Amino acid sequence: MHRSWMKNEGFPADMFDGRPVIGICNTWSELTPCNAHLRDLAERVKRGVLEAGGFPLEFPVTSLGESNMRPTAMLFRNLASMDVEESIRANPIDGVVLLVGCDKTTPSLVMGAASCDLPTIVLSGGPMLNGDYRGEKIGSGTVVWRYHEEVKAGRMSVDSFLAAEAGMSRSAGSCMTMGTASTMASMVEALGIALPNNAALPAVDARRNALAQLTGRRIVGMVHEDLVLSKILTKRAFENAIRVNGAIGGSTNAVLHLLAIARRMEVDLTLDDWDRCGRGIPTIVDLQPSGRFLMEDFCYAGGLPVVMRMLAERGLIDRNAPTVTGYSIWDNVGQAENFNTDVIRNFDQALAQEGGIAVLRGNLAPNGAVLKPSAATSRLMVHRGRAVVFESIEDYKKRIVDPDLDIDANSVMVLKNCGPRGYPGMAEVGNMGLPPKLLAQGVEDMVRISDARMSGTAYGTVVLHVAPEAAAGGPLALVREGDMIELDVPNRRLHLDVAEEELEKRRALWSPPEPPLSGYQSLYVSNVLQADEGADFGFLQGRRGADIPRNSH
Repeated sequence: MHRSWMKNEGFPADMFDGRPVIGICNTWSELTPCNAHLRDLAERVKRGVLEAGGFPLEFPVTSLGESNMRPTAMLFRNLASMDVEESIRANPIDGVVLLVGCDKTTPSLVMGAASCDLPTIVLSGGPMLNGDYRGEKIGSGTVVWRYHEEVKAGRMSVDSFLAAEAGMSRSAGSCMTMGTASTMASMVEALGIALPNNAALPAVDARRNALAQLTGRRIVGMVHEDLVLSKILTKRAFENAIRVNGAIGGSTNAVLHLLAIARRMEVDLTLDDWDRCGRGIPTIVDLQPSGRFLMEDFCYAGGLPVVMRMLAERGLIDRNAPTVTGYSIWDNVGQAENFNTDVIRNFDQALAQEGGIAVLRGNLAPNGAVLKPSAATSRLMVHRGRAVVFESIEDYKKRIVDPDLDIDANSVMVLKNCGPRGYPGMAEVGNMGLPPKLLAQGVEDMVRISDARMSGTAYGTVVLHVAPEAAAGGPLALVREGDMIELDVPNRRLHLDVAEEELEKRRALWSPPEPPLSGYQSLYVSNVLQADEGADFGFLQGRRGADIPRNSH
């Protein structure tokens, strides 16, 4: 009966003679511009599966487009992971190829597949070609923040801004800066669950199509070898990825996503591991937003295999960690060559000597907060300033343009109620734009603190993911205008200089925000974990396996 129904798609009878069934999990959507080319990439994967003797079947799952979704794609990451997990579990699939691109599509698909623990391989859609504006290389996201500040300061016209917009996104693909999309494409390669060169090959490069075909071939081999995710995604794989993230100047969003993936795999990974593994890792990739170049340049310089070889040679990553190729990390990258030392720098010319994510703690963030040193201003890494407090993102937007706002360059901007529960979904609003009156004075950076996230394309001395968040009653909720705050990144300290007795008085007056009315948002707020735990749903953590025998039909 089941074969009969499948045959209405025109499959010949021998396709059902015991071939491995390969699910191609596709996040194609015209509402997700970064993933709008994945239909063609899926066809390339199918070629490879057929060549290797498999039976490829493509299926859709929820596509999360950061550029269009409101209030934030992060709100739906866990929902998409449920879609992926249950689609895999409900169907007779022996192995799966995850087609990803835009920011949250990568972690959501890996999280869902991890809970099933089948042979799984990831294929990213690849970054766009370099943006160009009047001869300047401009990066998606990063240049928007910078040029937007220029417009607010009166140094750039709106017409020039729109001309830059037209030249910024000029091909298929995801952000070509080292934003979250490129970071997560790098993370899956560093974890060993994607083929070498997955991260940097441009979306429109013919070699991306070839990689797709090779990915299709390889997943069939993985099924025959029973090479499931849990054999690759071990603690050392995550430690390798954390160190690679520091070397590439990767997004702070990787912290949340790797924590969530690790907990799906039942790997004990914490914020402390991020701080421990990130220390002493220099940022050697000179890419926006931390540096100058873009992903196309990174590709031509040799891409992520070069970075991993350089780290492995110094003993900074475990060269023996297994990968989807069936070989070790070192087998994959040992022969990689650096073709441009301006883009991938030598260690003695690193962009930042401490490139890893800094995990801060103190009475303002008992469970931790994060900061990206490679994107911050060195003079602000140790700072004491007066708090200017915004109770919500709406409060910020209303007051930040007020010329009478009591704020100066030494102030510390504090944004509340934008964490997992507070927004809800933990939107990318933590990199608050500076007040126009200070921009006009030439101020380029200030210390900013929030329980929100920021785009991986953003930059600045920004403390993010404060846990517990304000909406959960964390100390951030108690900060008032004029309080003194101390930031000490070298000593990993974030301190609110207010007596505990006063904080207790404020705590007694605090009340939680009203819960959302939407059905899914209500489910989300009731079940989401805090940022230091990956902001997953507690009931989704762990491996549940695939409930039905594979290829049962």
